[in-house]
Amino acid sequence: MSAVQSVDSVALLPAYLAAGTAVLVLIIDLVVARPRATVAVAALGALGTAVGAAVVGAGGERRTFCVGGDCSWVFGGRAAVVAAVVALLTLGVLGLSVPALRAGRSPVGEYAFLLACSMTGGVVLGAAGDLITLIVALETLTLPLYVLVGLRRGSLASAEAAVTFFVVSVVATTVTLLGAALLYAVTGSLHLDRLGALLAERAELRDLPLTTAAGALLLLGLAFKVAAVPFHAWAPATYDGAPLPVAAYLSTASKLGGLVALLAVVQRALPADQTGPVLALLAVLTMTVGNLVALRQRRTVRLLAWSSVAQAGYILAPLGALALAAGRTGEARSAAYAAAVAYTVFFVVLELAAFAGVTALRPVGADGGTLDDLRGAARRHPWRGAALGLALVGLAGLPPGLAGLFAKVTVVRSLLDGGAAWLALVVALNAVIGLAYYLRVTAALWAPTATSGGAAPAVPLGGVVAVVLAVATVAAVVLGFAPQLVLDLAAR
Repeated sequence: MSAVQSVDSVALLPAYLAAGTAVLVLIIDLVVARPRATVAVAALGALGTAVGAAVVGAGGERRTFCVGGDCSWVFGGRAAVVAAVVALLTLGVLGLSVPALRAGRSPVGEYAFLLACSMTGGVVLGAAGDLITLIVALETLTLPLYVLVGLRRGSLASAEAAVTFFVVSVVATTVTLLGAALLYAVTGSLHLDRLGALLAERAELRDLPLTTAAGALLLLGLAFKVAAVPFHAWAPATYDGAPLPVAAYLSTASKLGGLVALLAVVQRALPADQTGPVLALLAVLTMTVGNLVALRQRRTVRLLAWSSVAQAGYILAPLGALALAAGRTGEARSAAYAAAVAYTVFFVVLELAAFAGVTALRPVGADGGTLDDLRGAARRHPWRGAALGLALVGLAGLPPGLAGLFAKVTVVRSLLDGGAAWLALVVALNAVIGLAYYLRVTAALWAPTATSGGAAPAVPLGGVVAVVLAVATVAAVVLGFAPQLVLDLAAR
């Protein structure tokens, strides 16, 4: 066998564009030293990455870095969707950050560079064909966020959030690497498809206690990344302490990355009969605890953080159907995987719209504040409040937020097709619980404010934030009317 491998540069084009954006941002910031130029280059790079991913993905599956039939880079339809969504989320978060960057809240060059580096990790993650590429991509997505979370100058909460996030992520990465090492010790392979084939063909390997321990460690390490209960405690404090745009990125792109990594391992590497029960338990705990604790929250970002934990439970729910024999048939498994990806796409669009709405209603550089700070906001700023209300109603799964409604219908349908009616019932009950706090916040937006304190000061709305809010809202509406398109892309 030749030691020289051919490299398919077309398959690697999205990664080239993302990494090139990070390098170019650094150069422009050093040479030109104009914040507007730096932000413009980062924005154009993110947009170019999304377009490049869509173009490459439309041409069918491409593989490179292959040894025999095992490839470390597999760029197909799903990888293209992940790369494009991560790039567009990066573009949206960069837009939300513009007012704070103009105000000097954070250094522009470093901020844009770190965001582009994180985007590069997300783009690579969707195409990872082996555990090493997967874990390195996940860490490339996560590492810049340690700094971005703590980048709000003069904020003790921001520094505490960064330390919390760093410590928990290091532990999660260690656990994930240990699981990967043990799996390699058992099978002698790190390629996902090869691992799946070996464990399916050789029952003696699958039944080893070491294999069970390796799979459990791998799953639990990745569960930290999606903030699944009981590995969720870092999320509320981190989201609340981070700058609002960074919290939006954590809740969308970072969660998407964790789900993609978890899905790759479950779908391609580990036995479904072993992972199914664990995922079912994680799904039930995550959605139930997230919703119940969200009911008691009074700070806006903490409520969104706990609701994001609950949404992670809905994302994991279709994978829980693998615990049953009926859910492990070829058709049921395909439906479960497609439902998890589709729900994630619906969720991140609505979540970005929600954070954009909060950012638009808060002063520049401020945190999310309390729910009382949003009281009557839609009366003072009608269209901003309406956009936030639409996003919250969508996350609750109610019309006119059709994207959220179809997302939950997709999950329930996949569970029923997989014979997991009991888990579908848990999802339905939790959706009802979620209505309480989503509708409470939505109602508060139009509630009359107390007159004794005078009128609340007007919050200026930057042009870029207005564009991000409008685009995210329109995207949520469009996806609500074209849910089958998302499902078809997720199933590729």
